[in-house]
Amino acid sequence: MARAANKVAASGTARMVAAFAKARREQLGLTQEELGALIGYTASAISAMETCAQPASDKMLMELERVLGDGMGIFEMARKFVLLDKYPPQFQDFALMEAEAVTLSSYQTYVIDGLFQTPDYARSLIGGSFPKLPDEQVERLVEARLARRALFDRSGPTAMIELILDESTLRRPFGSWETLRGQLRSLAEDSERDNVSVLVMPLDRGARAAHAGERGNLVLVETAEHHHVVYLEAHDESMLVSDPAKVARLAHRYAKIRTQALSPDDSASLIQKLAGEQHP
Repeated sequence: MARAANKVAASGTARMVAAFAKARREQLGLTQEELGALIGYTASAISAMETCAQPASDKMLMELERVLGDGMGIFEMARKFVLLDKYPPQFQDFALMEAEAVTLSSYQTYVIDGLFQTPDYARSLIGGSFPKLPDEQVERLVEARLARRALFDRSGPTAMIELILDESTLRRPFGSWETLRGQLRSLAEDSERDNVSVLVMPLDRGARAAHAGERGNLVLVETAEHHHVVYLEAHDESMLVSDPAKVARLAHRYAKIRTQALSPDDSASLIQKLAGEQHP
């Protein structure tokens, strides 16, 4: 079903690549199996690419350029546009990108980043949102959110993850104070991972000096192909920024936010202190 849906939803770039690859293959008198053998793919993978059931990956495009390109650079040029096709503003697409990220740098101002959320915290957030969702849908969304944590222990290249949290997120309860304490204990444990860094932007930062994070959340991603994008989200609307100039501007802002946050040790101490606080 997914591949059938892909055929319907395939972008113009994917269709152009498929049509040109098929025309060049036939021009050279190659079967799908023979082309696959030349570029390291199965005949079914070539068929899926040519029918847009599974559009060409960046790696496949490079191999197609080598074997079918004939010096024209068509597949090489297509790489940029195929990359853009991967960045629609739906979270599902960001989740796929997140799962394959080389580096992930997140700044959050209102709630703990979803990647770090505990089941109780996520359930309180999702279940308490407006409009209210049916219980079964809440559970499906919680399960999907928790599945993102696989990134912490992903096999293959280790993802380097940095999270900067506004201090208010550490003090804002959802569900109950015990839910928040459990979330903070989990956050403290995650911060001890070799590939994770958690920093806190102090609550009084704006009173003491300029505050680079006053414009809200942002997530910087270095993809598996070493492209850099920024993910922005507000009120169920999201956007992936891939324009290099815009990405650079937002990356500079994130870098300034990092310099204004507490050190890793001071951040850990604050998280542990707040995790141990009791509330009426």
